[in-house]
Amino acid sequence: MTNFTLPYPKLSPRQFAWDTAVLFVAVFWLGGSLILDLVVMPMLYMSGMMTAPGFASAGYGLFELFNHLEMLLSGLILTGVLSMRHAHGERAVEISGSRSRWALFLSGGLIAIALTYTYVLTPYMGAIGIALDMPGIIHIVPNAMNWMHGAYWFLESIKVLALGFLLTLCYSDIAAQFTEHN
Repeated sequence: MTNFTLPYPKLSPRQFAWDTAVLFVAVFWLGGSLILDLVVMPMLYMSGMMTAPGFASAGYGLFELFNHLEMLLSGLILTGVLSMRHAHGERAVEISGSRSRWALFLSGGLIAIALTYTYVLTPYMGAIGIALDMPGIIHIVPNAMNWMHGAYWFLESIKVLALGFLLTLCYSDIAAQFTEHN
């Protein structure tokens, strides 16, 4: 029988590739965010979501679920970055002091953005939306809702940029590991 082996670095049972885990979590989060922002939300908006009764509770439910998922993913990324700082490899993100600080800063910023979404923007936008959802009320979007949408898109652009930069940090380390073993 032929034994096929891959030239990739092998992990012992007690070792975990945190840079790979951070890479996969960041890709998953970035993909989910882009699908929500560029596919789901435009479709809901174009279908008349803002004028439909019950849009506030549906929007709050969707964003509350996604915000809690974002808090989980940001926590996993911070855990991965801190773990890489503790047990770094020969060419890891954490060997370089500036790259280490950038990775830590980015992961902390991602947690701050997820917390801001979960505990500031989504509850206030949901409360304003519920007031618009009452029967007999003329559906005029208040200026506060427009301001919060602007704050959401600003934070969303920062989040996408931070995830992209974190992806480049982790990918370069993983690519270096694979090129060393070939």
